Amino acid sequence: MEKGYETAVGGDNSSPFSHMGSTDGGQQPCVWSSPQGGCKIDIRKQIFCNRSLNMKNILAVGFDMDYTLAQYKPETFESLAYDGTVRKLVYDLGYPRELLDWSFDWTYMVRGLVLDKKRGNILKMDRHKYVKVAYHGFKELSKEDKVGTYGNTLIRDSFDEPDYALIDTLFSLAEAYLFAQLVDFKDKNLEKIAKGADYSVMYKDVRAAVDLCHRDGTLKQMVAKDPKRYINEDTTIVPMLKMLRDSGRATFLVTNSLWDYTNIVMNFLCGSRALDGSRKCNFDWLQYFDVVITGSAKPSFFHEGNRANLFEVEHESGMLLNTDNGSPMAQVGSSSPRLSLKGDKACRVFQGGSVGHLHKLLSIESSSQVLYVGDHIYGDILRSKKVLGWRTMLVVPELEREVELLWELRDTRKQLRKLRNERDLIEDKIHHLKWSLKFEDTSADEKQKLSSEYNALESERDGVRITHQDAQRECHKMFHKIWGQLMKTGYQNSRFAHQVERFACLYTSQVSNLSLYSPDKYYRPSEDYMPHEFDIIPL
Repeated sequence: MEKGYETAVGGDNSSPFSHMGSTDGGQQPCVWSSPQGGCKIDIRKQIFCNRSLNMKNILAVGFDMDYTLAQYKPETFESLAYDGTVRKLVYDLGYPRELLDWSFDWTYMVRGLVLDKKRGNILKMDRHKYVKVAYHGFKELSKEDKVGTYGNTLIRDSFDEPDYALIDTLFSLAEAYLFAQLVDFKDKNLEKIAKGADYSVMYKDVRAAVDLCHRDGTLKQMVAKDPKRYINEDTTIVPMLKMLRDSGRATFLVTNSLWDYTNIVMNFLCGSRALDGSRKCNFDWLQYFDVVITGSAKPSFFHEGNRANLFEVEHESGMLLNTDNGSPMAQVGSSSPRLSLKGDKACRVFQGGSVGHLHKLLSIESSSQVLYVGDHIYGDILRSKKVLGWRTMLVVPELEREVELLWELRDTRKQLRKLRNERDLIEDKIHHLKWSLKFEDTSADEKQKLSSEYNALESERDGVRITHQDAQRECHKMFHKIWGQLMKTGYQNSRFAHQVERFACLYTSQVSNLSLYSPDKYYRPSEDYMPHEFDIIPL
């Protein structure tokens, strides 16, 4: 991404934030297919490429719904999820009532963190799985504790389940924050936590409480009553879908949400308005899709061995009808299959099934002909890419703010690089002087001179190191007061960035950014650089 924004603005210092796609002043971005389209794209709305992808080879474009097409507002939706989870912990799982007085800071946690269930720690690590930032609850671990716990083992920890939990979705931020609160609470109030309830048991209880919220429909009922309170409006979703379909591509939706909730959310995003401005709840949004699969149970939906039954959903009643791999079946008491009253080209809605059913419904012969857009590294992107070979695009809403700050801090980052180089040069001189004092046959006066020079260099190095550390810390806090830049951990790519690079062919801040590009665009990655190339090839 850092290499990309230099190129995106022509390598000069002109602002990469154009009017097109701007989030300032409420101006709407121009759809590529419109008369105003095809111009410079605001860097916050750009699509970044990890692996070459020629859209001419894509026959079907699919979307997840939650946090992909539907971007939830964290200040309301995550707070709702948090409050519901706390109530389940107290009323269903027997936790102290004082938890009901707790509050939720939706800005505290970020994606890409790892929870150490056994120790009650929250970790941020780089792409090599070295822990760089670590907290026990809300208390930062000292460097010594961090290295002693995670850096002095004979066998490198994989930091995977079952001992660790990955915070890789925006849905997980509330439960991560609640886990940290419970860790602090347990440490200060041992007598108030059930005997035998260690950190890992508390995490298991949090997960159970989250599942209870989803099962009883608490969250979705609240969203359904007032979608505008919990979901961001995006008026470019419909033009994007229209453009993709007009270009000859099939479009499909695969979501874990069930039909009743899916219909409400998609009506909010794509539905028409009445004359008084209110939204009408109908099925008009289905015209923008060829196939809709609800209750898909991703990521198991992507497994080749999945034998889940595929049911067709009757729009009005929500009734599930048996199918023979998507083909209508005769119902009991009827000698012929129940035929849909819709036309042959109308969208069909299903529940369950597997990716094999989807390929058949779309007449897809090669998995590389599918582009799937989602927000979940593991549930959407990794499985569809690694298991199926689908082409993938990851939605990373945090990217908009990240690239803004990268641009604003570009001079600071150059200064940090300069300070690192200066520190390295001074250390080289110190090492050379130390060697001379130890091994060279010099006079007492010469040794005294070398020692003075050595001490002066050490003092200079310490000054540069402190200046660098302070500047690095301030730069780190600009992105996030605790966890820093999403895509970086120190000078290395973060573990989250590494996963994005490995499994997402494309990544961008919003799904509707697809509408700003030609549906036949050939996406090409920027050139990779090895460390030995940086001082040779001018960047």
